[in-house]
Amino acid sequence: MQTPRLGPVASGDRLTVMDMLRGAALLGVFAMNVEWFSRPMQEMGSGIPATATGLDHAVAWAVHVLVAGKFWTMFSLLFGMGFVLMADRIAAAGRSVERVFARRMAALFVFGLLHIALLWPGDILHTYAMAGLLLMVMRGLAPVWQLVAGLALYFGMAAFYLANAGLLLVVPEAMLDDMRAQFAASAASAAVIYPDGGFLAVTGRRLLDYIQIGLQGQLVLVPMAAGVFLVGSWLMRGGWLRDPVAHRRFWWRLLAIALPPGLLFTAAGVAVGTSFSGGIVDPRAIASAGLMLLGALPLSLAYVAVLVLAWSSRPGARVLGVLAPAGRMALTHYLAQSLICSLLFYGYGFGLWGEWGRAEQTGLVLVVFALQVAVSHVWLAGHRYGPMEWLWRWATYGRRPQWRRAAAPA
Repeated sequence: MQTPRLGPVASGDRLTVMDMLRGAALLGVFAMNVEWFSRPMQEMGSGIPATATGLDHAVAWAVHVLVAGKFWTMFSLLFGMGFVLMADRIAAAGRSVERVFARRMAALFVFGLLHIALLWPGDILHTYAMAGLLLMVMRGLAPVWQLVAGLALYFGMAAFYLANAGLLLVVPEAMLDDMRAQFAASAASAAVIYPDGGFLAVTGRRLLDYIQIGLQGQLVLVPMAAGVFLVGSWLMRGGWLRDPVAHRRFWWRLLAIALPPGLLFTAAGVAVGTSFSGGIVDPRAIASAGLMLLGALPLSLAYVAVLVLAWSSRPGARVLGVLAPAGRMALTHYLAQSLICSLLFYGYGFGLWGEWGRAEQTGLVLVVFALQVAVSHVWLAGHRYGPMEWLWRWATYGRRPQWRRAAAPA
């Protein structure tokens, strides 16, 4: 038998339901991220700004409770699912899964570092690259043990948050006040440089914010993302997404299992509070974040189940299918969202940092995403991949993939 040639998956062989889910996750991630192009990252963990009122407060509450933490986990589930498909194709071509996937993760890591330096310090790509290597190491586990290991990693990190909240209760108040003062000074500096600084000044501030906030966060984010990757791998290896119509019973069961704990832990996090003056050194803020994380993965699984169930009906597939082209260009659009926001909110662009409330920011998200969906349909009519997807595949497979579609015969 002839060995299949290794390369990017053909358009006709794609699981369109995954592209749809990726498009939905892209919208949720944008709605969450946009806030941190106009607010100091030192305030992460502070919840809803105390100054938000009226419609801004209502939108901020909805995003904080229903969106934040739920859609990066959906993206992570899809990453784990995609890994299974890619590993199967690599193995069928007689190539080393480890070598090809390591090259793919190395390219993603570089994209992430450039994203941090040139656009935004809240990048997730380099986190995925590091967590992807952990997924590759554990890919030989049986599906049920991937599920067990994935849940243990994710919920273990959420429990770590709760333990930290307890530790903060015994830290001397003078030490906490000193930490708060340092974060406040850093946030005040960011609030001056981002709206008024030139490109070099803003770039320096981005790198400093990543070192102070983002780098430390990798200690939790990398194992947590790896855990969600493993859950996604279990979902794909179970075969339930390959034919959603035939497996509607599974998706209903997943919804029934995941939704109650997701709602329970999220409600508990909201009960602790949604706005905290002390930020990440406030024990209540850390406790609330830990509870919200405990609810985020179950709610994300419930969101996936609802979307897949809707997709499995003909009207639902027709409506949700609009998102699929955007999902196929998720990397391009993710970076484009950062480019647009950096030009709007930073000093070397329009300098709108701090001037738009949460409602205006969410309106921007909806407009930009609608344009991205429209652009995706037009672009993919003449091209096989988005620009960044094409570059990523080139780096992964070691040869330049065909970009444009062949012209239809007259």
